[in-house]
Amino acid sequence: MVILGYLYRFASNFAFLALVYLSLNYLTKYNERTVIAFLVLLYCTMRIISTLRMFFFFQKIERLEAEVRSITIASPTENQIRRKSVREVATLRHQGELKAYMDLLFMTLVVLLCVSKIFTG
Repeated sequence: MVILGYLYRFASNFAFLALVYLSLNYLTKYNERTVIAFLVLLYCTMRIISTLRMFFFFQKIERLEAEVRSITIASPTENQIRRKSVREVATLRHQGELKAYMDLLFMTLVVLLCVSKIFTG
């Protein structure tokens, strides 16, 4: 299931990159291409800001994980349940971070593509 999540994220980001590439290449007028490129840049900016906020959220989760680990060391009762939940949260956080890095990579490629189409008119 984890690999399917990564494949879906890769495929959807790649499809978006291909859509932007094809739409910018098939527009013949510079004005149309520039408008589309600016709109895509605006969308990418929103997605990049959202991804950076997710990293801030993951940082907060990591701090909470450290606090829970220190609590589980202090009190040995119900230790197994807490360790399992901390392990699951750490796994989900790691997967989310990898998906966020993948999003940033593709959005950066889209931004470079749009900027190159704007300046090489």
